[in-house]
Amino acid sequence: MGVPQFDPHAGGPAYMYVRVADHLAAQISAGELAPGDRLPSERELADTYQVAVGTIRQALEELRRRGLVATLPAKGTYVVEQHG
Repeated sequence: MGVPQFDPHAGGPAYMYVRVADHLAAQISAGELAPGDRLPSERELADTYQVAVGTIRQALEELRRRGLVATLPAKGTYVVEQHG
């Protein structure tokens, strides 16, 4: 079945960056984004989610805080192996 399409209006009140981070986290949890996979660029994600690049930067920071991704400067953002 997979993760549903992104709906910016689903659920209760939330910041848009949290909605984007939650959607990407759901894709990681479902295995649609596997450990080692490189996420699209910030610009590509902004186009996909129809949000500003700054919103994507906040979403990626949230995913780093959750331990789901790691960003390597000049290389990109990658899904990390989940332990536990």
